[in-house]
Amino acid sequence: MTTAPPDGENTPAAAGENIAVLRKARGLDQRKLARQTQISVSYLTKIETGLRPATPPVVAALAKALHVSTARIYGQPFLHPSEQADLLNDLRAAVRRHTLPQEDVPELAALHASLRNAAELRAETKYLELLRTLPALLGQVTAVALAADGDATAWGNVADVYGCAYAVAHRVGQPDLADMIVSRQQWAARQTWNPVAEVGAAWNLAGTFQSAGQYEEGLATIDQAIVQFERARTEGADRVLALGSLHLRGVVLASRHKDRNATIAHVEKAKALAEELPVSHDLLRHNLTFGKGNTALYELAAFVELEQPRRAVEMANPLLGRPPAGLKASRVGRLYIDTARAKLAVNDHVGAEEALNLAFSVAPQMAEIHPMSREVLRVLFVSHQRSKPDLLKMAKRSGLID
Repeated sequence: MTTAPPDGENTPAAAGENIAVLRKARGLDQRKLARQTQISVSYLTKIETGLRPATPPVVAALAKALHVSTARIYGQPFLHPSEQADLLNDLRAAVRRHTLPQEDVPELAALHASLRNAAELRAETKYLELLRTLPALLGQVTAVALAADGDATAWGNVADVYGCAYAVAHRVGQPDLADMIVSRQQWAARQTWNPVAEVGAAWNLAGTFQSAGQYEEGLATIDQAIVQFERARTEGADRVLALGSLHLRGVVLASRHKDRNATIAHVEKAKALAEELPVSHDLLRHNLTFGKGNTALYELAAFVELEQPRRAVEMANPLLGRPPAGLKASRVGRLYIDTARAKLAVNDHVGAEEALNLAFSVAPQMAEIHPMSREVLRVLFVSHQRSKPDLLKMAKRSGLID
């Protein structure tokens, strides 16, 4: 996924630059904005100039003070005419006409092959390729479900495809589209009578709050989903997958909310559930991944958010180049991005660059557009005065420079 604009167009501004512009437009000096967001003036200055990364909790606080969305601060890689922008418009149109699919009912064998392909593209972070398939696939699975007279499996397929669509919209910074997709996913999940499908929708709904920096609301969504799921009395691996996944989302939300006790509680519950899995590897169903490997990655990320980067680095070092077995690129790429954040926080710039290189190798499309990948890369690029070839290459791929 190439995010850089065509030749002759300006590159999209990074988070720090956007913060400075928005601050000045509001008539705020750095001291006043820093006071409103409870950070130091020095820290704000370094964020604006690219010497420190704009972390999710800080961006959430700044967005609230500046009366904008977090997406507005992070910037939008798709401001220029491109295939990605056209495909996003096609996806938006398909989601809008959710009860009026234009596609015919396909052969079931072909549909199942397309569903497997979409799930694999999502797991491998091949977002552009997934975008090419989603509009037609959404229409096809919906046409099948509408013709199937309430078949739960058919509606489960609709919910799963909306889950894939959410992953794309979330990752490419389209919060309004992501919100609309989640509402459609919830609509489809309610037709399935499958509590795990409803958990998948709740997991993404909490993700919309996470993206917006509304961590309390996201945690409340997770708590509600856990209570509702436990009432369904689901047993076996599905129970572990659903509850474990909800607790992992809770880990992210609580750690970004700087709620150490809630973070520890969600981590411990996830670890206990992982011990109950009847298989040794992580499970991947309904676009949810859960097991010991993924739980370890979420715990590592929580240490970064809770400003304990040395503990994160201690966890990360044995995993560099040797991630937990069985995890897809979507999770391994995120591991390396979080490792880069942790190493940058302990001033290990060489280690941060090495981790980013691994992220670009394993999950290139994620690494190009993930906000924290871009933030770490920007800090390294500014700090090293654009002198390193690998940094230059990654910065160009991410659209941070021409």
